[in-house]
Amino acid sequence: MVISFEDIKKAQKRIESVVYKTSTHQSRSCSDLVGRNVFLKLENQQLTGSFKIRGALNKISNLTGEEKKQGIIASSAGNHAQGVALAATQLGVKSTIVMPRSAPIVKIEATKSYGAEVILHGDFYDEAFEHALQLQKQHNYTFVHPFNDPYVIAGQGTIGLELLESNPEIDTVIVPVGGGGLISGIATAVKAINPKIKVFGVQVQAANSMMQSFKKKQIVQQESRVVTIADGVAVKKASPEMLNNYLLKLVDDIVDVTEDEIAESIVFLMERAKTVVEGSGALSLAALRELEPYLGKNVALILSGGNIDLNIVEKVLHRGLIKSGRLIELHIAVEDRPGVMKELSTIFASHNCNILDVQHDRNQVGIEFGAASIDFTIETSGKEASESVRQTLLDKGYRLV
Repeated sequence: MVISFEDIKKAQKRIESVVYKTSTHQSRSCSDLVGRNVFLKLENQQLTGSFKIRGALNKISNLTGEEKKQGIIASSAGNHAQGVALAATQLGVKSTIVMPRSAPIVKIEATKSYGAEVILHGDFYDEAFEHALQLQKQHNYTFVHPFNDPYVIAGQGTIGLELLESNPEIDTVIVPVGGGGLISGIATAVKAINPKIKVFGVQVQAANSMMQSFKKKQIVQQESRVVTIADGVAVKKASPEMLNNYLLKLVDDIVDVTEDEIAESIVFLMERAKTVVEGSGALSLAALRELEPYLGKNVALILSGGNIDLNIVEKVLHRGLIKSGRLIELHIAVEDRPGVMKELSTIFASHNCNILDVQHDRNQVGIEFGAASIDFTIETSGKEASESVRQTLLDKGYRLV
């Protein structure tokens, strides 16, 4: 079943008393990156911290009385689990969520707090998904799919309606892509209102099967295990229904981005837009520069979620600061003599750099006798300053390992 614009309008009326109508505001910092008017659609501030409750609530609202009585089941490692749990609780429906044992504890506990019974099964999402299907058959539950469901897609499409209701001048929308439900709903909505609007999708390189399938116009399955900062879009195999019924018909193009670009975008949004997003929520900003030649004058970035795992925040920030040139890690081979550390400190000070960490090693393998290795972590103002520091060290005869 392919949804229509009317399905999305019905979904909006159905869920509007529960979900937030999240704000869309222009970001001057993001606008300056590409010389366009860039607007942020803040779904990271939605109930449960992501857009997922929209589709889940619309799906569960459309169940029959008997289906609601039997209960629902879903499988998820995070945002879908929380969205389904809260939506079901709001409607008085029993929910069971199967999550992989590798899911972050904070997301498991959040799902329980929204009223779901959580079953931990398998080490990866695929194993949790298969177990959920088995339980569905055993107990006659209704399965709430994270993306391949017309009611779920229509619910996600309400974001597109809100976007153009508040900002009708929008001519380009950039959307994170995992399974494809979000971009399918948004594209259906905005192109029904204005067929000239461009819709671009973004995937992470570690899980870009939909991008590959889109470009080849046939399903490409990813064989390797998916490990990524953007765990919310870590889908190994593109859905043929989503590809053929929606993306190939409605989406202008799909690109992918690196882990470092995502980390850099998370840092940028924290510092400049004062908003916290998870890896998948930063995809649209991460792709902004790559898509610059194809953008219109008024661009909307969908920040799809804000449920970042606090256990990885430090690692993500460190990686993002290195990508932006704000942090540099220098490994310098020096003559082991008095005054070397002072000379290096003077060079860093002359470039207005701050030494955050230093490690001195006389016994490192590969360092000749009478020499030492010094590792610095340095804070700078950006890439230009970082390159200037490196060049000064080379000009003064230091060897960077």
